Amino acid sequence: MMDHVDYYYLLKDRLYLLKDRLLDFFLNVELLQRLFLIHLGGVDIKRRSRNDIAADILRVSMNGAKKTHIVYEVNLNFNMVQKYLEMLSEKELIRQENGLFTTTNKGKVFQEIAKGLEL
Repeated sequence: MMDHVDYYYLLKDRLYLLKDRLLDFFLNVELLQRLFLIHLGGVDIKRRSRNDIAADILRVSMNGAKKTHIVYEVNLNFNMVQKYLEMLSEKELIRQENGLFTTTNKGKVFQEIAKGLEL
């Protein structure tokens, strides 16, 4: 029968083994990520800023667009697009008429300024 000290050392050994396996797993994940980036030609995936997303929505809506079209063109889900459309509507950068979202004159100015800020 095992006493408390033996049990403690057994658990400690298993924890070290688990830690080593987790470390190996994460190193393999990092290696796969690097290989994936090399396969893509070194392309680094960058998150868009709120201004970039807003400018994209305004660009797509320039001549009128349904929400579904905005979702696909801007590459966001419906919930995120809805939040942005509400925000843009509150700021009078976009308006909705007959199921179409259209960029307002104020929105066109914002979109041009945002386009000029891209680096």
